[in-house]
Amino acid sequence: MTFVQVIDCKTSRLDDMNQLMDTWLERTNGKRTATHSVIGRDRSDASHVVEIVEFPSYEEAMRNSELAETDELFQEIVALCEEPPSFTDLDVVREDQLNTANARRYFEEGVNNRSYDTLRELCTPDYREHDPANPADPVDLENSIAAAAEMLEALQPVITVESELAEGDLVTLRWTSTATHNREYLGVEPTGRELTVSGHTTFRFREDKIAESWWNWDYFGLLVQLGIIEQ
Repeated sequence: MTFVQVIDCKTSRLDDMNQLMDTWLERTNGKRTATHSVIGRDRSDASHVVEIVEFPSYEEAMRNSELAETDELFQEIVALCEEPPSFTDLDVVREDQLNTANARRYFEEGVNNRSYDTLRELCTPDYREHDPANPADPVDLENSIAAAAEMLEALQPVITVESELAEGDLVTLRWTSTATHNREYLGVEPTGRELTVSGHTTFRFREDKIAESWWNWDYFGLLVQLGIIEQ
């Protein structure tokens, strides 16, 4: 179970605290068990600083606290604080990655079900798409849907998301697509061939909608499987 520790403190020496964190990160490289750390400052009270540290589990957090470097960091942070810091230990009982859910929906509903209205719903009106396989770069929402529809209707691919990574307003999905060449595509009459391609897509979100995307996929491999070019 994911474990989160929240550290509250009062300090006017945030720059010094950041330097301490940089030193700790360098000295614990390869040893620490913390996976994510965020430091925030209260907008209504500049001396109120909160650090949120995430661990894979409570046990991993305890391993991290036993590091000599962690104990030294704690003592130095206490010295920077105007009063003893407080700690809140949390077992994470629910974690929702809303952008990741919408990124998966783009593939699982928009692409796999050929639901073009879903693609419009998920994207901003000023959406821009970058794809080396498309000679026009970037393309807007309607042109991207038109290009996608040509491929989707001809090949009817099913995309399986293999892994995902989210950071800030970006979500990257690694995927595999299986398809069948049932209709004319790129000037090639239907061959009935089973096609497999893989790639990854990075989506940039703005207010829960996809504002921009970058596609990197095996377009060359698709052309080879269609018999358009020889390998």
